[in-house]
Amino acid sequence: MGYERSFFFDHVRRNPFSGRLASGQVAGLAAVLEAWEARNPIEGPAALAYALATAFHETAATMQPVRETLAKTDQLAVVRLESAYSAGRLRTVKTPYWRYDADGRTWLGRGLVQLTHRRNYQKMAELTGIDLIAAPHRAMEMDVAVKILIEGMRAGSFTGRKLGDYFGPGKSDWVGARKIINGNDRAAQVAGYAKAFAAALRDDAAIAA
Repeated sequence: MGYERSFFFDHVRRNPFSGRLASGQVAGLAAVLEAWEARNPIEGPAALAYALATAFHETAATMQPVRETLAKTDQLAVVRLESAYSAGRLRTVKTPYWRYDADGRTWLGRGLVQLTHRRNYQKMAELTGIDLIAAPHRAMEMDVAVKILIEGMRAGSFTGRKLGDYFGPGKSDWVGARKIINGNDRAAQVAGYAKAFAAALRDDAAIAA
């Protein structure tokens, strides 16, 4: 199904984007919409709204592929992550996944949803058909990042939970859906973003659920 762009952008400009949209935000939103429409997934518009909300949250509202810590380069991101780790600010991290491997590659977070660890790059390489092991930096390309976002969330590649577990005919679990990406972290906040996107997609039934 196709979504009416003028209605959509008018509404998201007000919420969740607080009054204005930069060109990069418009481009990122359009890329996700177009990729979703091309697939026409059975999970429906509420699931699309949640995917958009996830990208909004994970990219600090830029809707562009970003590196972890929002660094401009891999090198700077590695420095920032190492500093935070040494200072004890990354207590849940057991293995410093950002450190360069023997081939000079780093598996730090990249994209519209922060893809980390070599094993997750491998999963997404298999799912998308893009060789992210040879070239992990390709997760920063918009078309690749969109594919990772949509296909990863639909398949449950990140945590084992998928969009279809929370969205579909007769069900919209806005808060629980955060488990697709990151447990309960900021679950209510991301749910609020998702409902704003759902309103822009005219999915009133899902918002009321």
